[in-house]
Amino acid sequence: MREAHIHGQPARQSVVRGFDRASRVVVAAAIIMVAVFSGFIFSHDIMIKQIGFALAAGILIDAFIVRLTLVPALMAVFDERAWWLPRWLDRVLPDLDIEGDKLLTMLNQQAEATDRQNIEVRN
Repeated sequence: MREAHIHGQPARQSVVRGFDRASRVVVAAAIIMVAVFSGFIFSHDIMIKQIGFALAAGILIDAFIVRLTLVPALMAVFDERAWWLPRWLDRVLPDLDIEGDKLLTMLNQQAEATDRQNIEVRN
């Protein structure tokens, strides 16, 4: 969702696009983790059974209720305000460019400047 918003899509459209791409991964990871932790329920130790059940239930709640229902719904309701940060917090937080967009922009600007210089030299 953040990646789509950073690339210039409106807030609601970025929520839809992010949900479309991330939902399959969240569902697959949740199914795998629930299957693993549910296996602990068949243990003979009552503590292991309780822990396995609690972890499986927690993952189901987190994946399907929180990540696939509440968070996208709240982000759609808040629209652009979901992406707002106070100025002081924006200054304090590091500016990470995980996708490498700033590097691509810088390289494109350098390539355009080099092209302009080459055209000027030819003329």
